[in-house]
Amino acid sequence: MSGTHEFIQDERNKEVLIYVNGELYPRDEAKVSVFDSAFLVGDGFWESFRLHNGQLAFVDRHLARLKANAKALDIDLGMSPDDLIDEVYKTIQENNMTSNDVHIRLMISRGTKRSPSQDPRATISGPTIVIIAEYKAPARLGEEGIRLFTVHVRRGRPDVQDPKLHTHSKLNCVISCIQATKASADEALMLDPHGFVSTCNSTNFFIVRNDQVWTSTGKYCLNGITRGNIIELCKRNEIEVYEKDFSLFDVYSADEAFVTGTFGGVAHVAEVDGRIIGDGSLGAMTRRLKELYADLLEEDCPASH
Repeated sequence: MSGTHEFIQDERNKEVLIYVNGELYPRDEAKVSVFDSAFLVGDGFWESFRLHNGQLAFVDRHLARLKANAKALDIDLGMSPDDLIDEVYKTIQENNMTSNDVHIRLMISRGTKRSPSQDPRATISGPTIVIIAEYKAPARLGEEGIRLFTVHVRRGRPDVQDPKLHTHSKLNCVISCIQATKASADEALMLDPHGFVSTCNSTNFFIVRNDQVWTSTGKYCLNGITRGNIIELCKRNEIEVYEKDFSLFDVYSADEAFVTGTFGGVAHVAEVDGRIIGDGSLGAMTRRLKELYADLLEEDCPASH
């Protein structure tokens, strides 16, 4: 078994340069302080990007989410968000990356502290900014479906830790992933505080019933960029789509199911909790949405640019 973020090993990744606070370092020399806020208390957030035809796909949407997280966590980036995107492109260019199979992780923490403490006032530096760009082609090519397992860990309410936050504090998702792995599944399916289906530990979840596409209300899941794109594609192509409450009862008897994410795009789900979804193969609706999403990528990042 392997997770939805499993990728094909690429020898070129041994030579990539890592961006740390304005400088580029060989992979083995890239370091941050043991007093960094993210290491000490998970105080920071991250954003991911996919390179397509030499451009960051859906960059405006990722940038908006980045700005929202910085504002919510009250972290001063030390530069404009647009300048930060320029630094991402700088990292890509310095690594001579033009392939579509490039995944970028931008990580931002509050900065270095004078001593281990959760108090933001103990921070004595500007933010720590790290950019890791790697060659990553999804290992799940073709039409192999993934297996999900519903875990006991629930998505939290906004008054506990807002699930829309894209923070380094991902322990609830890590525990969920461990439980799913122990159950010989690829990824965890997580419920909301009311017992309705919410999301997976690292992707967003959809089902198809009677040619309708259903996903959660969005109240208890990360506002995924690919999730939003799929919802908009459905509306644009006159496919009925609903953000609504639904239970595992609806999942088990669904015609199709799929997950979405920046790394893997759209991937179909073959099994949930031992129940085969549909006949287990890539369904017609999921196939259509995969094709529409591929077209949208080309529209957003044209090869002629």
